[in-house]
Formats: sequence, C-alpha cells, structure tokens
Amino acid sequence: MTKQERAARTREALITSAAREFDQHGYTLARLSAISTGAGVSPGALHFHFENKPAVAAAVEHEASTALRRTARIVYRQGTDALQNLADTTHALARLLREDIVVRAGYRLSCSRDCRTDLNLRQEWQSCVQLRLAEAADEGLLATGNGGQQDLVRTVVAATVGLEALRRDNGEWLSPDTVTGLWRTLLPMLAAPGTLAGLEPAGSAAAPGHVHAPVG
Repeated sequence: MTKQERAARTREALITSAAREFDQHGYTLARLSAISTGAGVSPGALHFHFENKPAVAAAVEHEASTALRRTARIVYRQGTDALQNLADTTHALARLLREDIVVRAGYRLSCSRDCRTDLNLRQEWQSCVQLRLAEAADEGLLATGNGGQQDLVRTVVAATVGLEALRRDNGEWLSPDTVTGLWRTLLPMLAAPGTLAGLEPAGSAAAPGHVHAPVG
C-alpha cells in the first residue's frame, strides 16, 4: 500500500468514526479524542487531516451531500414521470438515511444550528421537490384545485423532512412502510385522476428496493 493510499484510508476511517460520534452525540458534545480512537489512529493523525472539529464536520457533510446528490441523479436517470420520480427519490434518500451513517450524520449536521457551513441539505431537497413538481405540471400530471405549486412544494417538503426529524427518536419513521404510507396519502392529492392509477407509492420497478403497493 502506498503512502497516498494509507492516507486516503485513514481519512475515510476518520470520517466514518466522526459520523458515528456526531450521530450519537451531536456536534457540540462530539469529541475529537473519541473520533480518533474510533478510527484507530492517534490524535496527531486526526490533526494531520483535519485542523479542528468544524473541519471534520464539514468533511462529513460533504460526503453526505455527495452521496445524496449521486443517488438523486441515479433515480432521475431512470426516466419515470415527475411524480413517480419524486416518490422514488424519497424512498432512495430515506434508505440512505437509514443505512449510511455518514449520510445520516451529515444531514443532521447540515440541519444543526451548532454547525453552519455553506451546505444546506434541506434547502437542496426543497429545490429538488420544486423542480419535480414543476416538471409534473408541465407534463400535465398535477390535479387542479389544490392550490398553487408553492403550496404543494411546502406540503411535500414539510411531510418528508418531518419523517427524518421524527426518525431521531424512532427509526420506524423512515421505514419503507412509513414512506410508502406517506406517498399513498400524498399522491391522490397531487396527481390528476388519469395519472393516479399508474403511480406506485412504494417506488416504481425502476427504483432500487422496489416493493409493490398500489395507490388507494
């Protein structure tokens, strides 16, 4: 193993250890000594890679943002209609938050008042929802009489972000069944009548982890 490879592995181990520490204790109570111990390296090795705790937190956020954006792009390339894509993306991102400690910790840090960086993952999700609903409107998929698009955006964002916030006390709030139930409720409100029958609240066959559950 080259020196560069060892350094990359050490940095990766530190980010994973930091994610565990931030996820368990939050930014304020997280300790650099615990992060270095969890990664199996010395405090000096940690400071070689990261100047201080804000730098460690920024690295965790960056890794989380990269994973979330990459997953959203993969789902978008599946080519489903805008409403189905929105449901599929929600399922994919929820799965990342359930299963990937770095994504979970990075999202928590991004939403924390104790640790502010240029990243705002909630705002990025709101922009994604806004874009998908605008596409749905252009495709003629949205029901009429449910208020303006901005009202729909706020409703979807509040509902989906709320699941992540509630998950911190009970992981079932981000379970596949809960996310499916959310979309089983939202899609009849969002979709035009002729569109509803073709939508899958549990995720389409094109989406990873697809489980069939019809609307209604």
